[in-house]
Amino acid sequence: MTDRKPELKILLAGPRGFCAGVDRAIRIVEEALKRFGPPVYVRHEIVHNRFVVESLEAKGAVFVEELDEVPQGVPVVFSAHGVPKSVPAEAEARGLFQLDATCPLVTKVHREAEKHFAKQRHLILIGHAGHPEVIGTIGQLPPGSVTLVEDVAQARAVTPPAADGLAYITQTTLSVDDTAEIIDVLRERFPEIEGPRREDICYATTNRQAAVKEIAPRADLTVVIGAPNSSNSQRLVEVARRAGCKRAILVQRARDLAAVPFDGVETVALTAGASAPESLVEEVIELLREHFSVHVEEVRVAEEAVIFRLPPALAV
Repeated sequence: MTDRKPELKILLAGPRGFCAGVDRAIRIVEEALKRFGPPVYVRHEIVHNRFVVESLEAKGAVFVEELDEVPQGVPVVFSAHGVPKSVPAEAEARGLFQLDATCPLVTKVHREAEKHFAKQRHLILIGHAGHPEVIGTIGQLPPGSVTLVEDVAQARAVTPPAADGLAYITQTTLSVDDTAEIIDVLRERFPEIEGPRREDICYATTNRQAAVKEIAPRADLTVVIGAPNSSNSQRLVEVARRAGCKRAILVQRARDLAAVPFDGVETVALTAGASAPESLVEEVIELLREHFSVHVEEVRVAEEAVIFRLPPALAV
């Protein structure tokens, strides 16, 4: 007689996983490979997920950090995070065939930055230093035009060139709650500061955080599938902890759970960052089924029907 598996309830977040911007970026690389054949070069990881990157490498994509690694005569794709203006300018100067996979919602932030600059406003960018999206956004404007603020403490201490003629924009993958606190501080210190008509944090980030807030308080453990360098995935871990889940972890693949103790865990909240495919969610659930009698309950807080078009050069 075999031992009965312990029961485990999985609260599955909805929405989770791929957003429209990530899906579009991956489709751009795949379509370029179909149209032009391998190799297709990609500057920086197309999205922050090694599984996705390795899958595209297997099809003939070559990932590089800078354009000087791209030979003549092959297409080059810019990642979903966006790039400084100097990058497409360099590609054009070299005569490279370029495909821009920047998420349209990141592009929207870039255009906002340009509009504020045209009105002679100094920009405060709320975001994380060193993140590719932040580097790309700052690179839309001349040096010195943007001041980066990462947290509330910096918002309280920042000294822009002038208290008037200010505007703020944000990275699209931040914590909704943290960003609101930073904006409150900036508005208190600089009442005339201009902001976006609609917040820059993207719909997918907002929805995934809302789903985690719904399920994390009911769970003994929250598992977020995503990459360590994925901002939106890291924010989901933070949101789960703030929502009341004592244990929240980030894993890249199901195998990472081998080192995770499940003593006392009866309910798991499960979600995936916007760069993680649904196949990795299924992989985690199947691994848990090997050790537990699993019951899955999907908790959906929003429906997403956003689809972004491919660049004209790849349009059918």
